[in-house]
Amino acid sequence: MANLVIVAHVPTDSVNDGFLPAARRLGLSVTLLTDHADSHERHFARAGLPAYPDQIIACDVFNPIALIEAAEGQKPKAIFSNSDHLQTSTATAAVHFGLPGKDQRVVYRAKNKAAMRVFLAQNGIDMLWHKVVTSETDLATVTEAPFPCVVKPREGVGSQLVRLVHNLDELSQYCRAVWIERPGCILLIEEYISGDLYTLETLGDGRSIRALGGFRVTLSPPPHFVELAAEWGNWLAADQQAAIMNQIAAFGVGFGSCHTEFVLTPNGPRLIEINYRTVGDRREFLLEETLDFSLFETILRLHLGEALPDLESGDRTAAMRYFPTREAGELIKAPDAFHKNDGDVWLNYRPLRRAGDAVTVTNSNKDYLGVLCASAPDTAALTQAMQAASDRLTWDIRA
Repeated sequence: MANLVIVAHVPTDSVNDGFLPAARRLGLSVTLLTDHADSHERHFARAGLPAYPDQIIACDVFNPIALIEAAEGQKPKAIFSNSDHLQTSTATAAVHFGLPGKDQRVVYRAKNKAAMRVFLAQNGIDMLWHKVVTSETDLATVTEAPFPCVVKPREGVGSQLVRLVHNLDELSQYCRAVWIERPGCILLIEEYISGDLYTLETLGDGRSIRALGGFRVTLSPPPHFVELAAEWGNWLAADQQAAIMNQIAAFGVGFGSCHTEFVLTPNGPRLIEINYRTVGDRREFLLEETLDFSLFETILRLHLGEALPDLESGDRTAAMRYFPTREAGELIKAPDAFHKNDGDVWLNYRPLRRAGDAVTVTNSNKDYLGVLCASAPDTAALTQAMQAASDRLTWDIRA
């Protein structure tokens, strides 16, 4: 069997329930390289899981040299990671082994949001005011910021510690609060782009790239940016899609999966983030049910060196809703998971917290109590299914 090396940090649903079963369906043996071997071994010690790796090897996956040394004896036919944090080391290892992979320069500047802004500006792709601050001294130099601005960790994920500020006082207070919570955190301040948030999901084989569609995202009210809901569809006019595709191509995106976030403005789409990996927060599983092909298998085939096939996204509609906690405390009562196929309607609820868990309000995706997903042949059936299921979900939190 051809050997697939999956590079992972902590255990995730996308790997355990998505890519690993897909690898098995493709007849691949799987070696899991991770810096959290104990956590993965505990997970796979359970019976009845969708799939299991052939072996788990502990190594410093953030260090490309350690990654190469650990993978050397595996004779990999493909090396792959779906982690935001591990794209650069994985891409470097792929180059070493002469395997298909992403350009390590592109994945680095995608993860480092300041490097992304610098590249976009230097290449005339998007000119957005931004500044990196690491200390009180840096803050003292921020006098020309075009408020309102967004403050976020330079390499952050999942809307964590992202905030809208309206003046220098708010900026200073928020940066100081972050540095108390995370000493040394490098923060990026950037001009706020007003408008509705969308995503574009793409696949590429290094020669051609294909847009699959995207999500229209509902966010929590400012000053935070917590994703509350997402609707799948083809939301863009032809010129809008061409514009955003040209931007990510100029940035260097072209291989494997990519999840791009942008705002539609009167002057066209403007980039917010390029996440050079598959969409997360359970949306990847929604697409697996909605598209007319297996997303997980197709991504792995690209990393095995296969050409991008002609893909039909299909005409089904889909949506998901996240349920963040509104208060901190102990979760006393929570709904159980359920899965339902009712005719052409697919419905799934996955709890992310269970009774007995302590919950806090962080104004990020860490606040999610559960996620509801649905796929249907038309919008009316989708809306009805989502509303009926949402009405059944209740939680009891004791402060």
